[in-house]
Amino acid sequence: MNIRIWALSAVALIGSKGVWGQRALDTLYTNESMNVSLFFPNPIKQAVTGHKNFVFSYDREEAGHLGLLQGVEGVESNLLVITSDDRVYAYVLKYAKVLSQLNRFICSEEGIGNVWPQKELQVQHNTMVPSVSHYDTVCMSLLDRKPKTMVSKRKNGIRFRLEDMVHYGREVYLVLEIKNRSTIDFEMGHLEVLRVSGNKKRRSAYQEISMVPSYEYDRPVKIKQGETKRFVHVLPKFVLGDTEHLKIILGELHGNRRVELFK
Repeated sequence: MNIRIWALSAVALIGSKGVWGQRALDTLYTNESMNVSLFFPNPIKQAVTGHKNFVFSYDREEAGHLGLLQGVEGVESNLLVITSDDRVYAYVLKYAKVLSQLNRFICSEEGIGNVWPQKELQVQHNTMVPSVSHYDTVCMSLLDRKPKTMVSKRKNGIRFRLEDMVHYGREVYLVLEIKNRSTIDFEMGHLEVLRVSGNKKRRSAYQEISMVPSYEYDRPVKIKQGETKRFVHVLPKFVLGDTEHLKIILGELHGNRRVELFK
């Protein structure tokens, strides 16, 4: 099992009350010749599998309710899905030559918790989860630094820039900037960070793993004409391998403008 994925599930559970003694996860069976269709009650925002033997496909550009699952014979794994309402769904994945179920309509009661708590993030004693004040202190310090550029992209009048990537404690802090040079206000929609490995031309060796944020500081809602907004996106600690890259996708809420960064 991928320990990082289970760690993300644990982070998600902080947003729920009384779930530490929750029921065992349901198991989904799949194979390489059939698509198992999963219909979620709300659009899929992010999803990741714990092992490359299993692939979960969904529309990353226009969030939809449908996800397609396939897998090859080998080790068991797990699936973590976060929908637009920040509801978290988790399942065990297993291979089966014969499938008894090809379509599953998932209800919200199957969720194991929420990414964010309902009111505020509280730190329990003897846990390793940082407090909101800890995040705020680090983020404010990073935004006080002089801006620099690690990678930048301009498209449709929007400049999207990764200023810095800082490893601190158990997190990685991405300092980001959006500048609107167009004549139309830009309402910020989805922001997704993916860990990319392999070559896209060789699909069997190519994989994109979506990373669930731990916290966001000063994330803008709207960037008006001529405005520049800087903010911090916090992720659980990770280290890119020699053949891995970082992909950051910025999408517009009510529009089709989209900018992708590669590092």
